[in-house]
Amino acid sequence: MTTPKRVERRLLSDDEFELVAQTHHPALGMLEEPDLSRLTKLIRERRDRAKDIANRQRREVRGKARTSTTFAAKDLGNRRKAGVLSEALSRLNKENARRNARARLSENAQKALELKRGVSSKSRPTSGRTAGKGMKPSENKKPERIGSEMQAGRISQAGKKAQAKRDNK
Repeated sequence: MTTPKRVERRLLSDDEFELVAQTHHPALGMLEEPDLSRLTKLIRERRDRAKDIANRQRREVRGKARTSTTFAAKDLGNRRKAGVLSEALSRLNKENARRNARARLSENAQKALELKRGVSSKSRPTSGRTAGKGMKPSENKKPERIGSEMQAGRISQAGKKAQAKRDNK
């Protein structure tokens, strides 16, 4: 769940709030690549510091640290501050991933275009015999029939009858 800006304003110091404000929608899209990496580094450092302070306070309240604290000083908001900074860091990481994906997509499209342009057009097979330089008769590739069609039918019928006689014996 995202934290409203007024809660961010209350939890963060002025300089931290300015950093986190740059991670929201319109400002985040306008950041250049070096500014994005610098902002990511700064917010990561602030988040780690807030987490360390919150962990130290938790140990002090439980009595595990060298110095103990009272219950009133237990929660100074550092855990919530670390949460807000983590949300900002998450937005920065998503933006960085989105930009990297767009760059990879552009690179892949560029490579595909280069490959397509580099391939010579495939030679296609010929369509077969053509007239060429003038009309020349092409030879007939069908075999000549031996005998007439009537003879062919008569012979196949005789074979059928002979087979039937053998089967009925």
